[in-house]
Amino acid sequence: MKKKMGLLVSLAVLTTMAVGCSSGGTTEGKASSAPSTAAATTAAKSQEPVELRIMWWGDQKRADKTNEALRVFEKKNPNIKVVGEFAPSSGYFDKLNTMIASGTAPDAFFLGGNVIDYVNKDVLLDMSPYVGKELNLSDMDKSMITYGTFKNKLYHISAGANARGIVVNTEMFKKAGIPLPQDTWTWADYASISKQISDKLGAGYYGTYDYTNDGMGIFMGQLGKVVYDMDKKSVGFDQADAEKWFGYWADLRKNGGMVTPELQVSNPPGDTSKSLIVTGKVAMGLIPSNQLVAHQNLIKDQLTLLQVPKGENGSNAVAFESSQGLSGYAKTKHPKEVAQLMSFWINDPDAAKILGNDRGVPVTTAMRDLLKKDANPVEQIIYDYLNRVSEANKTQNIKFTYNPPGFTEYSKLLDTTIQEISFGKKDVKKGVGDFYNGAVKIFNDNK
Repeated sequence: MKKKMGLLVSLAVLTTMAVGCSSGGTTEGKASSAPSTAAATTAAKSQEPVELRIMWWGDQKRADKTNEALRVFEKKNPNIKVVGEFAPSSGYFDKLNTMIASGTAPDAFFLGGNVIDYVNKDVLLDMSPYVGKELNLSDMDKSMITYGTFKNKLYHISAGANARGIVVNTEMFKKAGIPLPQDTWTWADYASISKQISDKLGAGYYGTYDYTNDGMGIFMGQLGKVVYDMDKKSVGFDQADAEKWFGYWADLRKNGGMVTPELQVSNPPGDTSKSLIVTGKVAMGLIPSNQLVAHQNLIKDQLTLLQVPKGENGSNAVAFESSQGLSGYAKTKHPKEVAQLMSFWINDPDAAKILGNDRGVPVTTAMRDLLKKDANPVEQIIYDYLNRVSEANKTQNIKFTYNPPGFTEYSKLLDTTIQEISFGKKDVKKGVGDFYNGAVKIFNDNK
């Protein structure tokens, strides 16, 4: 059942000042101490009571945190009242879409990786005019700004972030007598280390899972390409690129450095409760940074995070990934106040302390450093890792890709192809050829 909560707030009492002006105007050579009528009107408008509506998805715990932060925002902006509501994730977007269709959407609302769908519907507010004014993005990671920018217009302000990285079981490395890799390692290093782990620890132990699917977007980014080219509305890579990537994992599977296809299916890495990483049988895996806590809670061995191996262009091609973020409604009557709320969300220390990592880690360095002071050891690893990713992004030009049209059909095709190759039903060349042609058709059919 959808939950709905009205936020109880009090409006600050507005005080007005009478502006005295003589009937004859100012005396020549003497400046008037009273503000002009226009200036007084502007000042008065800036203090007029404004009501904003905001909507998010989540449970009661998230609602409580959000409400508490909004009360702080109101205290710091006494002329702004914020009325909020939330819904479970299962029904959130149906509810939001109904509101948008009827022209009654909130002034601000949360979106996820589907933000491009709303950009294409022309229902989002361009925040660009408010940057550097009501909206301060000076400390926000540039990749996060890029993520929310479409055709030079800013439509989305990430409220929390993660970054994919390689989780490493340090104890397995010690037992194998292998030093921990550095962030400068390559995919060739990754394959070599995986093979060494498997060989030195013996039967039943593996260097890695198969990440043909999860790592494909990263690999294409390291080639300066994307899985789906939004501008051209087509596949953003060549068939030869896919052959190289699928072939890499096929070779790793053959040399014994990777889990068997059977184990990949029965103990999928995406299911933490079944993952062989938390049972100490697999040494390395590709995970979103926020999942380190869940993994560490299930294993005594010390885990840590390393950046994804570098590609041929010397880049990790890993950017902050927006867990979710705020967008403004194109028809809002209060765009400046929406911008103020967004700025508060990502920059205010009091907000950061209340919201914590509920929607992902803060997207600004200052707020990450603030929370890091009171973080536990595992959270410290995550903050350190994300700051390294942020620093690397300053010299990397990363292309973003969003869920392509026909995403469900495309994902099924990709998973099927991986299994056909891993179980020997197709060789790499045949499997990738069928996959590539299928992807082209899916994207063309869904333009």
